[in-house]
Amino acid sequence: MKRFLALRLALLLPTLAGVLLVTFLLLYVAPGDPVQAMVGERADAATIARLRAELRLDDPLPLQFVRYAGGVVQGDLGRSYITGRPIVRDLIERFPATLRLAGAAMLFATLVGVSMGVYGAWRPGSAIDRATALIAYAGVSFPVYWVGLLLILVFAVQLRWLPPSGSGGISYLVLPAITLGMRSIAFLSRMTRAAMQEVLRSDFIRTARAKGLGEPRVVLRHALRNALLPVVTVLGLDFGSYLTGSILTETIFSWPGVGRYVLTAIEKRDLPAVQGSILFLSLVFVVVNLLTDLVYAKVDPRVAYE
Repeated sequence: MKRFLALRLALLLPTLAGVLLVTFLLLYVAPGDPVQAMVGERADAATIARLRAELRLDDPLPLQFVRYAGGVVQGDLGRSYITGRPIVRDLIERFPATLRLAGAAMLFATLVGVSMGVYGAWRPGSAIDRATALIAYAGVSFPVYWVGLLLILVFAVQLRWLPPSGSGGISYLVLPAITLGMRSIAFLSRMTRAAMQEVLRSDFIRTARAKGLGEPRVVLRHALRNALLPVVTVLGLDFGSYLTGSILTETIFSWPGVGRYVLTAIEKRDLPAVQGSILFLSLVFVVVNLLTDLVYAKVDPRVAYE
């Protein structure tokens, strides 16, 4: 385990370096001028030239990259062109909101998806099993923005049970969490159902039933535990995608997280903010995947890393 952890940590640095280089090059070759976005279309050429010199955008591209990479090594992601604030401070302020949304979405998806999968494997072909399969396919088919707008229309506009946007108490978290977790329900239910069906056909399950153990204990304690490994894989990947890919959900519900911050930075051509956000989210995704691999050994002792 220690060797595996050391190897993954060693691979972390070249991965982040590659993300940094690709992001830097793509943003600087993309059309649009960040200075023009800052000052507007009516600014004169002298003002634009002066601002470009102040931001050191006139320097050669390799020099800009070396200077930026040196700051990243020291923990400095630069300052926003628009607000002038350190990007690290902006990310630290907004990441808890994204983490809260991702955690709520994962809790919702896990409870609903795993429950649907367990029941479907226990009672295959039943009316509930067919209904959950239909829900799973619908969850995969409908895009996130459509689900979010539909939930706002029904529960916020028509029924007025929940607020349509913004942040605050738990009521503000319900609709975006359901929207973000809807697709995971489909994958979790199908993955759990397939894994549970395979385990329920095992010899040790027949032995447990022959000993007279109750069906809930057989299904939940013995079968579910042995079927959790592929489910943990989906949970880890989904949680990482929640933390790094919630831009649409945060935009629809005006949620003050990192995703909305990235979208605003892209619209205004705030290059340091975009670069810092992407690098930060890449680090989060890699760390979540590493933690998922470590959880494997706790869930299933048969897993060994060499």
